[in-house]
Amino acid sequence: MLIDTHCHLDFKDFNDDRLAVLKRSRDSGIDVIINVASSMEGTARSIQIAGENDFVYASAGIHPHEADSVNDNDIKLFADFLNKPKVVAIGEIGLDYYKNISSKENQKKLFIRLLEIAKNMSLPLIIHNRDAHIDMIDTLKNIIGSSVNGVMHCFSGDEKFLKICLDMGFFISFTCNITYKNAGSLREIVKLVPMDRLLLETDAPFLAPQHFRGKRNEPMYVRYVAEEVAKIKGFDFNKIANITTENAKKLFKLEG
Repeated sequence: MLIDTHCHLDFKDFNDDRLAVLKRSRDSGIDVIINVASSMEGTARSIQIAGENDFVYASAGIHPHEADSVNDNDIKLFADFLNKPKVVAIGEIGLDYYKNISSKENQKKLFIRLLEIAKNMSLPLIIHNRDAHIDMIDTLKNIIGSSVNGVMHCFSGDEKFLKICLDMGFFISFTCNITYKNAGSLREIVKLVPMDRLLLETDAPFLAPQHFRGKRNEPMYVRYVAEEVAKIKGFDFNKIANITTENAKKLFKLEG
């Protein structure tokens, strides 16, 4: 069994065949899907999808791209969402200095406000970080402290940033992009992650594996991440599947 710890089935990319995608995922051996929200509307949809499918869980999140448009009512509603059934995480939240769709100032303000809410909850964090390493770590340490219960999703940092994240207690998650031909440096990072801190994700509909590049990603393709990690680590596929599944159950407090 495998767990896709991060996908976006609430996105319009799945509007025409969401149920078929879910069935393919279950039939291919996906035990659990965590649908990760990135907006207020997305959070509501994620909770709905989780409520309608027994093997799907939800998170409540506001992506940094949304920072310019978030208002006080959104923040209040966000806090309310955290108490809904099957919400197992806070995220994705964070900073994105690569695209800068929202201003850095507003991204920081939103991140701080969401972390202030998160520190009073027992839910793990799902962190989005692109080209914002220093501000990311400084903000987390200022609000949460030097120990964080959460995952650095779709890890893209270097060895130095990895060490900082591991020292803070983060789980590290990789997507299908580790299968890309030009992802040699990222595969080297995979080697350095302790097995008890490793998670698998697709980030679907984004980052389809090498065999499907240019097409929509799906949760069932998390198998390709597991296969690549097994190859990198020199372990049996089943060992990777079992360990990463147990890691996910531990972080997100999943039953079974």
